[in-house]
Amino acid sequence: MKERLEHALHENGELMVLTDSGEEHELHKHNCEFHDDGFIEIDAAEKVHWLNCEKIERYWIHKEF
Repeated sequence: MKERLEHALHENGELMVLTDSGEEHELHKHNCEFHDDGFIEIDAAEKVHWLNCEKIERYWIHKEF
């Protein structure tokens, strides 16, 4: 899952993810770092969030029409 997320974020610039606990997070290329241990570090200005890639149920991309 880590590689798919990393690739999709690189290609699209941002992703929305849903964790297995029902939390939604928005990932942006400029504030996310993928670590070798399978975690994503999200620097959200006032807080830093850590997501386990294996706990992400699904992801989607915002598309403008």
